[in-house]
Amino acid sequence: MKPKIAFFDTKPYDKESFDELNKKYGYDIRYFKYHLTPDNIVLAQGFDIVVVFVNDMITSPMIDILAEYGIKLIALRCSGYNNIDLKAAHQRIRIVRVPAYSPNAIAEHSVALMLSLNRKIHRAYFRTRDSNFALQGLLGFDMYRKTAGVIGTGKIGKALIKILKGFEMEVLAHDIFPDNDFAAKNGFKYVGLDELFGRSDVISLNCPLTKETEYIINRQTIGKMKKGVMIINTGRGKLINTAHLIEGLKSGKIGSAGLDVYEEESRYFFEDLSDRVLTDDVLARLLTFNNVIITSHQGFFTKEAMYNIAETTMENIRSFLEGSELKNEVCCMCS
Repeated sequence: MKPKIAFFDTKPYDKESFDELNKKYGYDIRYFKYHLTPDNIVLAQGFDIVVVFVNDMITSPMIDILAEYGIKLIALRCSGYNNIDLKAAHQRIRIVRVPAYSPNAIAEHSVALMLSLNRKIHRAYFRTRDSNFALQGLLGFDMYRKTAGVIGTGKIGKALIKILKGFEMEVLAHDIFPDNDFAAKNGFKYVGLDELFGRSDVISLNCPLTKETEYIINRQTIGKMKKGVMIINTGRGKLINTAHLIEGLKSGKIGSAGLDVYEEESRYFFEDLSDRVLTDDVLARLLTFNNVIITSHQGFFTKEAMYNIAETTMENIRSFLEGSELKNEVCCMCS
């Protein structure tokens, strides 16, 4: 019999990608547009596999219910896995993910945020739409020979460093597992966080969210930064304490911020809420700054990345069904 697979938090572009690839696999797929929550978890009953996305929060009680339903595999169609209680899933439900769907897509989006903020592209666009061609307030700076701090040098961080070196920027990097060979080949160096914070004109967050990196940008670390520093976050929302970020923006310590993620994004991102009142006071405050650009977790959103997400997810499922090695399995004792 064909395995029955329940997809949650499905958008039209997800369905299009997976339906096209499923011509090769022939799985029995049911798509649900809702997030998987305690209130609708009953929808998973009768399925063999559950496929979820970054904002589906799978708690310990939900793991208990899914295990009771006979779910043996949760397939994440994203790289992060901090939204799943891994300890609760240990030896009960296996977890797989898509570790790298397009590092270049996210790295390029990080640079797009940098350039837009620096050269005030977003402000210039709206001005010229109103026939305002004045330059006052649009002054930027040369990226050439400025210092960029990159926190996290996995595949995304490395792709970003290559681009930044193309601007002939000095790159300082920090990672708990430094790749010194890559650093030597690409002309940058690893430094401690204090030095990175103190010397960088632009800081980009490209690390995973862990206990060690949660709120790595906070009042104390912001205090160590240059006045007017630009902060880019395409990693995870909770890498930044948003209240402290707002303080830094108000004081001028932070010159600009580009955010593709937000710590409370699960209630908003990927949804059209244009006909509602935004009830999140912190997000609403961020949106008032003309030196802040917020994008709705779209850094990954390219044709190539969507295909890679679908292909890797389907291959993860195939490997599980065939009893093969799960190359992209998440260690359930990690949390």
